[in-house]
Order: sequence, then structure tokens, then C-alpha cells
Amino acid sequence: MIRPLNGVTKVAVLVFLLFLLIPMTGWSKEAVPVAEDPEVEKRMLILTENLRCLVCQNETIADSRADFSNDIRREIREQIKANKTDPEIIQFLVDRYGDFVLYNPPMKATTILLWFGPAALLLFGLISLIMYLRRRRVQIEEVSLSQAELEKAEALLNEDKKGKNV
Repeated sequence: MIRPLNGVTKVAVLVFLLFLLIPMTGWSKEAVPVAEDPEVEKRMLILTENLRCLVCQNETIADSRADFSNDIRREIREQIKANKTDPEIIQFLVDRYGDFVLYNPPMKATTILLWFGPAALLLFGLISLIMYLRRRRVQIEEVSLSQAELEKAEALLNEDKKGKNV
């Protein structure tokens, strides 16, 4: 059976555990600064705000914390240090990953559906709705009641009025 610890024993166990943690503090390292050159970092951030993370797809590379985005940011920093211009860096990424890496893809034959697809779909839906409503209007015929049906309806309405007055 395990005995409960008294106050002195609890303190001794706590001190022992703290001494075990002392060597672990030597393993921690100071964070490596992300930007050795603030100008390179600023230019990299401007570039990555217009590039899409291919892993996250709803985030820019500047906002994403995916490993892919970290690699792209590192690659962009290296190319900036190699004195490449912004268009050269963007072209490098487009050559490597395709137009999908751009948040605003260029107008090309391969992206024409991307640019005009939503408008074409809306127009198609609107034309279909108008045609459907016109056909429906033709199908609906006005129903005319015979004299006997009119008299029966009148009698029912009069009965209802009499029932409410009482």
C-alpha cells in the first residue's frame, strides 16, 4: 500500500524534479532572426502577398505557416539576395508551379474559363429561368367556372358570412 506523502517529502520530491529539469534549459536555443536584412524581408513580404500557397489554397504565402510556404519564402529571399528583379522571381515561381500560384492569374486561353466562367454561368441561368417562366405562362390556362359552379361558390360564401354574423 502506498503511503501519502507528508509536507517535507512533497517539498523534497518537488526540488528533485526541478533539478531534473535544469539540464533541459541548456538545450533551448535562441530563435534565429527571420530577417537578416529588413529590406530583403520587406520586399519578400510584398511579393508573397500576391502568391497563393499551394497547400492551403485560401491563404497567401505571406500568411501561410505551411512548410511549402516557408520553403517558398526562403527561395524568394535567396533570389532577392542574388539581385533578381520581382518579375524574374514571379516568373521563376510560375515556371515551377504554374499560374495557380498567382492570386491574379493572367488572361490566357487556359484561364479564360476562370475569368469569364462565373459570368457565363450566371447568364446561362438567367436565360434558362426566363425561358422556363415563359413556357410555364403558356401552360397555365385560365379556368372559367360554369354558371352552376358560380352559384355554388356564391352559396358557400353567403353561408360563411351568415355563420360569422351569428
